[in-house]
Amino acid sequence: MERDNLTMLVDFYELTMGNGYFRQGLENQIAYFDLFFRKIPENGGVALCAGLGPFIDYVQNLKFTEDDLAFLQKKGFDERFIDYLRNWKFSCDIWAVPEGTPIFPGEPIMTVRGPVIQAQFIETMALLLFNHQSLIATKASRIVRAAQGRPVMEFGSRRAHGASAAIYGARSAYIGGCCGTACANCEPDYGIPALGTMAHSWVQLFDTEYEAFKAYAQTYSDNCVLLVDTYDTLKSGIPNAIRIFDELKPAKKGIRIDSGDITYLTKKARKMLDDAGHPDATIVISNSLDEYIIKDILLQGACIDSFGVGERLITSKAEPVFGGVYKLCAVEKEDGTIIPKIKISNNIEKVTNPGYKKVYRLFDKDTGYAFGDYMCLADEPVPGEENLKAVSTTSAKKFKELYNYEAKPLLQEIYRGGELVYEQPDLAAIRKNRESCLEHIWEECLRFENPHIYNVYLSMKLYDLKNELLGNNR
Repeated sequence: MERDNLTMLVDFYELTMGNGYFRQGLENQIAYFDLFFRKIPENGGVALCAGLGPFIDYVQNLKFTEDDLAFLQKKGFDERFIDYLRNWKFSCDIWAVPEGTPIFPGEPIMTVRGPVIQAQFIETMALLLFNHQSLIATKASRIVRAAQGRPVMEFGSRRAHGASAAIYGARSAYIGGCCGTACANCEPDYGIPALGTMAHSWVQLFDTEYEAFKAYAQTYSDNCVLLVDTYDTLKSGIPNAIRIFDELKPAKKGIRIDSGDITYLTKKARKMLDDAGHPDATIVISNSLDEYIIKDILLQGACIDSFGVGERLITSKAEPVFGGVYKLCAVEKEDGTIIPKIKISNNIEKVTNPGYKKVYRLFDKDTGYAFGDYMCLADEPVPGEENLKAVSTTSAKKFKELYNYEAKPLLQEIYRGGELVYEQPDLAAIRKNRESCLEHIWEECLRFENPHIYNVYLSMKLYDLKNELLGNNR
């Protein structure tokens, strides 16, 4: 997809700090930043990572134009800093969690190491992309799970918060498990199936509902889904649809209902279609759906083959903020010594985990299910066969002994010295990653209400370091 140059889509303080770092002679100071989030939306048990692909696109196209530099000159920035930006050569190392992977509060989704001006500069876009897209992927995953195997189509473009939110939202919804999108340009750009039928205006444009349906069926005889609730779903819409199916015999046929009591209407519709000899006619439902409504109407016996979900998905209406943050966790001296840094707050959830860290997912060797994530300092040995003593950040039983596990690293190398070293998967592979990962998460963690809390552990060395820094900064 062709994009506008987004290099200057930054919080202005990224530039004021960069100019200040330069004037203080700190342009070569190596810094480490972690991107992480503090709370799973809607008090859920699992979030999904998304946004890495678009973030890579952004980094690959970082370039300051002369207009950008002229603007900064007018703002009074140091000419040497402006020359630094003119000759910008991105040189950071980046590690990140692959898209489609379940993620949990407090652990790095991404770690950036590099010159502080550069590492600080990418903060805004990193948060913008990971926050929004992880939010929508997480919401989509919840809705898809509620549908219990029935296809879910993303129908939210018209309610999205802008064009990029519609496009990236559709991409994220596809990662989360949706089967396609109403956003047409996502198929040529991303290979996401573009799906849709008709609006009420099609039906209203013709003199009669029957004529509207007939015209549509003649045009799309290979896939004829008729919107039956423009006038009266049961007395007019479905009888006219049945008449069309009898007369024109479309290869694939179905109805869509976009209003009313979904459970009642779909039960009646199913019986009417079956009695008329059309058991193969599908029933598609839309109308301000979310995972809770879908779960309830299916429990009530609604007869539904697929769902179209719009505003409550594309905006994650119930909780529209993911809450990811980007925090300095360490600086590196010229001799390679890494000095950990911590941010302290009266709000305990805002106290950061210091140092350059690695994260491992621990799988029970007997069941194959993940039972926790383990954060440790990067210079600690990779967890192996030995029992680990760790500290839970999520359990009342604070100190834990971890055993009988297989450890797999979560963060993968994306950039090395500013060069892309990560082979980007296509969306089909990302969806497979999501499916595979969720198969190894306990079902209890996937509940919508009061889910089991997944454990996130700190190594004893990291825990001791955190306490030491907290004590030193009292």
